[in-house]
Amino acid sequence: MLFTGPLATLSAGSYTDLYRNLPVALSEPVAPVIPDRTVSLLDFGGNGDGVALNTEAFRKAISALSKQGGGHLVVPAGIYLTGPISLKDNIDLHLEKNALVLFSPDKTLFLKEDGSGMVPGLSASKRKNISLTGEGTLDGNGEWWRAVKRGKVSDVEWNDFRRLGGTVTEDGSLWYPFGLKHFENAAPSPQEQERLRTHLIRFTDCENVLVAGVTIQNSPKFHLVPQRCRNVIIDGVTVRCPWNAQNGDGIDIMQSQDVLVTGCRVDVGDDGICLKGGAGEAGVKGGPCRRILIAGNTVNHAHGGFVIGSEFSGGMFDIVVRDNTFSGTDTGLRFKSGPGRGGRCGNIYISSIYMSDIRDEAIVFETSYANQSVGEKAAVAKTQAFLPDFSDIHISGIVCRDARIAVAARGPLSMIHDIFLDDSTLFFLETGSDLADPAMIAFRNVRILSY
Repeated sequence: MLFTGPLATLSAGSYTDLYRNLPVALSEPVAPVIPDRTVSLLDFGGNGDGVALNTEAFRKAISALSKQGGGHLVVPAGIYLTGPISLKDNIDLHLEKNALVLFSPDKTLFLKEDGSGMVPGLSASKRKNISLTGEGTLDGNGEWWRAVKRGKVSDVEWNDFRRLGGTVTEDGSLWYPFGLKHFENAAPSPQEQERLRTHLIRFTDCENVLVAGVTIQNSPKFHLVPQRCRNVIIDGVTVRCPWNAQNGDGIDIMQSQDVLVTGCRVDVGDDGICLKGGAGEAGVKGGPCRRILIAGNTVNHAHGGFVIGSEFSGGMFDIVVRDNTFSGTDTGLRFKSGPGRGGRCGNIYISSIYMSDIRDEAIVFETSYANQSVGEKAAVAKTQAFLPDFSDIHISGIVCRDARIAVAARGPLSMIHDIFLDDSTLFFLETGSDLADPAMIAFRNVRILSY
């Protein structure tokens, strides 16, 4: 069921069909309850001419709704340039068709008051009953934020970036949006400003969250991040950015519980639909990803169609991924982590996944992954704490045509074990099976074929 109307409310049991016959007992998420009250951004000074800054209009409208107990804030057709937007309890931000909320390329608008970092474009913290709905678009203006690798763009694209101003490294391999012609820097150096890049949407410690129908595009970093949230529905959302956007993850579920992702289309520059569970002690404290259903989605370009990691020290439990299509991704099912970032898995069931044109592996496990910022060298942590433990993972009904490598598992048996692959057909171009130890994956009724 796709929710798009500003006055509609999801009823209990709206997604019941998706939760039938699951291999794991999952709880259907509880949708937010939004009061039947509607205001327009225009009533608070909003201006959709693409020039006026609407930060104050959004703040006033949300504050006024909040004082009345909440309701729907409607954004009509137009281009609404703005700084950060923060939602409060019981509020639905509804974007009508042809409404484009465009976050400003002026990075200084997003700096925290204490200078410790930047706030996301759209955020909520410790809120209940919040939603983002409609047929409109949120655009993060990411080209003004992201560093660009010369090897990932054409001459035409490279020259377009150079015309914005910015800074090119001495070896000519990187362009930073630092020293732009029309905007101030937000940090003393290109590298420091790069580390400040913010997410487009982040909801933290929230309960009863709905994101439905909208297009989310061109983020400075990750696009949609529910972190430590409970009862989250992401339905019929389009997430997109250039294929070469640095750290351009699509949907990143972080340490959240009772989550549904369904009917979405993702085409991005990094991981498509990803589960993360924090790194080290902080990850354990934040808790696991638990009771997650990811069903009926399509991922086109992405580093991975469905991904766990790289950090999951908080754990991954009771997860079902089914009836999804990955077409044109770098990898299909990707499980990645490394020392200091790993954790435990349990009750993970993946089935009925249809893949085509996979550049690298259809299914891959890796335990030496190291996080790497743009322009910096990656280094695997030298620790025996928080080691990855990819286990109790059940994969079946996979159909893949044209992956370079069908199945790969790289790491020790102690970190990759009790993986079951059943009733699948994988057509590869170069390598069928690349396992560090044959005991890592149990194959049952699996065909691995090539020309």
